[in-house]
Amino acid sequence: MRFIRGGPAAMVCALVAPLLVCLVLVPFRTMFPGVDAALVLVAVVVAVAAQGHRLAGALAAVSATVWFDYFLVPPWNDLSLASAENAWTVLLLLVIGVAVSELAVRGRAQRRRAQVAHGHLDLLCRASRSIGTGLDVERTAEELVQVAVPGFADFVTVDLAASVLAGEEPENGSAELLRVAVGGVGEDHPFHPSDMSTGPVAPTPAACGLPGAVTWSEPDLLASTAWRSPSPERGETVLDFGLGSLVTAPLRARGMLLGTVNFWRTRDSRPFGAGDPEVAEELAAKAAVAIDNARRYTRERSTALALQHSLLPQQLPGQTAADVAFRYLPAGAQAGVGGDWFDVIPLSGHRVAFVVGDVVGHGINASATMGRLRTAVRTLADLDLPPDELITHLDDLVLHFAEDDRPGAARNDGAGPCDVGAAGDVGATCLYAVYDPVSCRCALASAGHPLPVLLTPDGAVDLVAGFVGPPLGLGGLPFETTELDLSAGSVLALYSDGLVETRERALDDGVSELRELLAAPAASLEATCDSIIHTLVTDRPGDDVTLLLARTRVLTSDRVASWDIPAVPALVARVRKQAVEQLDAWGLCEATCITELLVSELVTNAIRYGEPPIELRLIRDGALICEVSDASGTAPHLRRARTYDEGGRGLLLVAQLSQKWGTRHNAKGKTIWCQQVLPAN
Repeated sequence: MRFIRGGPAAMVCALVAPLLVCLVLVPFRTMFPGVDAALVLVAVVVAVAAQGHRLAGALAAVSATVWFDYFLVPPWNDLSLASAENAWTVLLLLVIGVAVSELAVRGRAQRRRAQVAHGHLDLLCRASRSIGTGLDVERTAEELVQVAVPGFADFVTVDLAASVLAGEEPENGSAELLRVAVGGVGEDHPFHPSDMSTGPVAPTPAACGLPGAVTWSEPDLLASTAWRSPSPERGETVLDFGLGSLVTAPLRARGMLLGTVNFWRTRDSRPFGAGDPEVAEELAAKAAVAIDNARRYTRERSTALALQHSLLPQQLPGQTAADVAFRYLPAGAQAGVGGDWFDVIPLSGHRVAFVVGDVVGHGINASATMGRLRTAVRTLADLDLPPDELITHLDDLVLHFAEDDRPGAARNDGAGPCDVGAAGDVGATCLYAVYDPVSCRCALASAGHPLPVLLTPDGAVDLVAGFVGPPLGLGGLPFETTELDLSAGSVLALYSDGLVETRERALDDGVSELRELLAAPAASLEATCDSIIHTLVTDRPGDDVTLLLARTRVLTSDRVASWDIPAVPALVARVRKQAVEQLDAWGLCEATCITELLVSELVTNAIRYGEPPIELRLIRDGALICEVSDASGTAPHLRRARTYDEGGRGLLLVAQLSQKWGTRHNAKGKTIWCQQVLPAN
């Protein structure tokens, strides 16, 4: 019966269908009572009325009554009734036909409403599943378009305040809207493209009363002019395209109007009617919550990125021990900003420290913890501690961080021990390596961090073999230093686990790929970095990615001079003379006066207060460094001598005459050093 759903066809069917049925029953009219024939015709009336046309149903009931009386009620082929029984049969047929016709029409309308309601519920269910799958504002708006087309609208446009895209809260009533998403049943449309301003935040009359904007519906765009008053030219373009009805709903979350969404239907589709604005409002509400969540995440991520960027080195410090290249990529938006960091720290004696670390977790807290740890590492590095001691101090510091951050830490009266489990919640890994270009040795210690990969000048690539200690924050476990002898031109690759380990790639497989990429010929360290990042890192990494490449240099013997000094005070004059002669050989005659005085003070102090063996070393490379080493572990302290004190002015004199000075300890004793700026010529 699908072919009779049109209005004229239904009328014709209402007239003809009962006639045809009566003609079919004529040969058998003497074989069954008239009541049975009436029931058959009632079924025909129901079938016609079930197509949804009330007038067709009533007309079918009248037609069935007439033809029943004419063909199936004696006398045959006559509209007269021979008996009261036949009259009652005809009358009942008419009444029942009209009644069941009305019931059929109402039943069909009810089924249609139920189908529409079911479709709306299914649409809202799909919206709950499909909108807000990520934390990207523009992607969420596109998901709203994909859900609404074509099940609810033929075209959908989503406009958001520009501040929402930046993660900020929109300004009430004065913000400019940007077209974020647009889509429909066809590729062509008359709307502004994405990333284009669409005007103020109130594009329709209903939205002008901010912040109390409500859903607004216009079933007939041709008959109304209010919707096109903001832009008559654009309205004419929309009408010329064939759009016929519109529902505009505000995108509001937590009392803020984020933007608007417009649902359009063409004149070929059913106009928006009763119930559609409510569905549009439900879709907009679900999308607004998801968009606001994405906006808040964007703001938090931007804040964390800004914080992390400010805490990471903006540029590498100048140093001559190694050529350095690095890459740092924050985690993708879904994962959030992590706590990876790296650093290059110049040390005394033209040494340099390389640091790579990773804080457990993501977000602002991870970035803040990373900043605290990086500051702590730089502070400890200034003390010239060996790598294992520095990592040990850093481990203690992480324990203090965890104890301070633990709830109720301020109420801890010392009656009970620290909760080690709670302290371990603040976890991090760190690799600290120190390279000395004079001895060509590298000392490193790791706290749960992957050891570096080493590329030797002959092209061999291997993972550094050494001891990896527990992550920072566990406490009570030792760390060890690994010593390496490096040739000039060796490349150390320090990295975070985000570079080599993903959900699809195991750590060992990633390290193997890193070794292959590191061994490949490249024009420079920068090119090697680009090759490694391009191969190993996806567009949206699940964790921060850190890569630090260092190609070692060596200070040749013509830049270093050293003397073993007997512990005899009378020999200080000869040592001064040797130092002056070396400066003359280097062409640093302008520095002889100050250097002679510094050498005299440092060597005299070592002979008087230190223990043999004593060594003097001069290093010339970008700066002039004077070092005096002895076997004593006692470090001198700078103090201000009183007016009549006979001593105590030596270190003060060293501090005043040099650019900087300090003390570093090693397994054999200590070294006191001072650095001067080389003459300009």
